Amino acid sequence: MPGSRRAAPRALAIATLVLAGCASKPPPPPAASGTSVDLLASLRAAQPLNAMTITEDPYATWAGRSPPSPPAGTVCGVRFEPDRIHYRLTTFDSEALAQEAGFAVTHAGQCGVCSTLQDLAVYLERPDLTAPVRRCGMMTDSGNMTCLEALGFSHACARIWAFNAENTRRQCFGVCVRSWMSGEPSTKPDGSLNDCLQCDEDRSGPVFKAVAGRTRRNSGIRSSIPRRDEEVAHVVHDYVPRAPP
Repeated sequence: MPGSRRAAPRALAIATLVLAGCASKPPPPPAASGTSVDLLASLRAAQPLNAMTITEDPYATWAGRSPPSPPAGTVCGVRFEPDRIHYRLTTFDSEALAQEAGFAVTHAGQCGVCSTLQDLAVYLERPDLTAPVRRCGMMTDSGNMTCLEALGFSHACARIWAFNAENTRRQCFGVCVRSWMSGEPSTKPDGSLNDCLQCDEDRSGPVFKAVAGRTRRNSGIRSSIPRRDEEVAHVVHDYVPRAPP
């Protein structure tokens, strides 16, 4: 019916707006230790030689299933070429094996489409990504990608963020409406996530982590959503050559 077709985009926009309100918006925490304008410039200047791509919606591929998790101790390593601009990303079974091959750990877990240093710069610079990413999701498909890339994400990383937001709309709309209407903060008194964020974590998180590779937590970065210390990896991003002036 024509009326139903016209209502669908509006309902999608409303759902996205509601999801944007699921997380409370406390003052952003300070950027990760060691973050500076020079470091961010160096990260953005670096050029990956083997960045991964994404060609289809992984939530359709893994519908009803969770991708296998990498073995404990797995790391994504980065090694710069002699020109100090180009670099390679490789997954290793352990930090020791990465170091033996001349790689520094850039995040825990396997490498993925968000493992580039360009995407690391976004995570370091923007401790609160929930609201801006959800606002991007209110746009058309092409507008959503344009908006996400304007935040600084690489094209492939922006795509998994777009797929993640779309899946959360499908899976968590009802619970997020209730969470938003009740004005829940991001975490409950016992420290657990509110119902909306927990739904996103459960329904969208496994596929996102498997495809993205890099997250803020496994990169040693604290976000605007409080996390327990043991959830945040210890990673020091001191391996980046400084960009030329």
